[in-house]
Amino acid sequence: MKKMWQMLPCAVLVACAMGAASAQTAKPFRIGVMTDLSGQFSHESGAGAVNAVKMAVQDFGGSVLGRPIEIVTNDHLNKPDVAASKAREWFDTQDVRMINNLINSGVALSVINVAKEKDRIAIVNGSGSSRITGDACTANSIHYSYDTWALANGTGGEIVKQGGDSWYFLTADYAFGHALENDTSAAVKSKGGKVVGSARYPIATSDHSAFLLQAQGSKAKVVAIAGSGTGFINVVKSAHEFGLTKGGKQMLAGLLVWVTDVDAMGLEIAQGLTLTTAFYWDRNEETRAWSKRFFALTKRMPTMGDAGDYSSTLHYLNAVKAVGSDNTAAVMAKMKATPINDMFAKNGRIRADGRMVHDMYVYQVKKPSESKYPWDYYTYKSTIPAERAFRPLAEGGCPLAKG
Repeated sequence: MKKMWQMLPCAVLVACAMGAASAQTAKPFRIGVMTDLSGQFSHESGAGAVNAVKMAVQDFGGSVLGRPIEIVTNDHLNKPDVAASKAREWFDTQDVRMINNLINSGVALSVINVAKEKDRIAIVNGSGSSRITGDACTANSIHYSYDTWALANGTGGEIVKQGGDSWYFLTADYAFGHALENDTSAAVKSKGGKVVGSARYPIATSDHSAFLLQAQGSKAKVVAIAGSGTGFINVVKSAHEFGLTKGGKQMLAGLLVWVTDVDAMGLEIAQGLTLTTAFYWDRNEETRAWSKRFFALTKRMPTMGDAGDYSSTLHYLNAVKAVGSDNTAAVMAKMKATPINDMFAKNGRIRADGRMVHDMYVYQVKKPSESKYPWDYYTYKSTIPAERAFRPLAEGGCPLAKG
């Protein structure tokens, strides 16, 4: 019969083998990236959103709670019903704990309701409707990068200050476009400007001539495009070809301008657009260093949505680690209690309504002659401090803001 000390090496080897096997078979910790991979919003999200989340997981270390982190992805096809069905499937059968990006406001609004129903977490970086932290807010969702209120007050306020006090809206006919027009109209009027009219265009249309004729006939100083994606790009190109701004009689305002939009249009067409954004790759050394890493993966510079996808995923994983659990309520509480300090935001914080509050920036698109190197597209105009950048908590209509 072997003595106890003779059996120890074998016991240790068995324990080590069991531990190694356990590590290899540990249940994956899954997070989802639901985005537009093939449609009109894919150039500002799509593969970029997926790569940004992958970067966050890599920088975090690749595992949490002793489990390897696995990323699942889905193309929601810009259909809210498709997105809701996939989110339900992910939560029910794949144990996905958090879904990120959610570009397209109709998609975002549908998925945050599924997250609420299933007690999981949804983080919105791609979509802008201010309803997400307004009447549609939930205890399970976070609106991280930007929203229509911030865009409206940033760009609208800057242009009215420059003398653009009469506005006509060309609005994409879906949830985001409607919210952006409504929020910008309120901002313009609050600054002493007026809205003389609007027209809503189908997001899939390629012929904007009738809408541009109406805008031209309005005699408004500012023709504001309340839309996004390739639809927005096509409107700006059509307006340029139409000669809408020729002679300086009318100014074109992009209410949501992604850096990828400017790249697609070229500075000759995009020059002069005033815009508000949460992130510009060339703002400082920290943003440049991260953006160059992103560029190596995606072959384009990041949008504010990409930067928000990275920042929010890292913030989420740090909260899971700190709590020591994937319990939704505990993780949400930790995320809201912890300031955000990274390349995306300094002293950012998540409010009771789910709004992540941080500085926003106003830029103007450069003339071709002003651009000195690739993706050198913006001239800095001003910073909107966090306390003024987003709608006051009490004014959004979110039930979670009460109490």
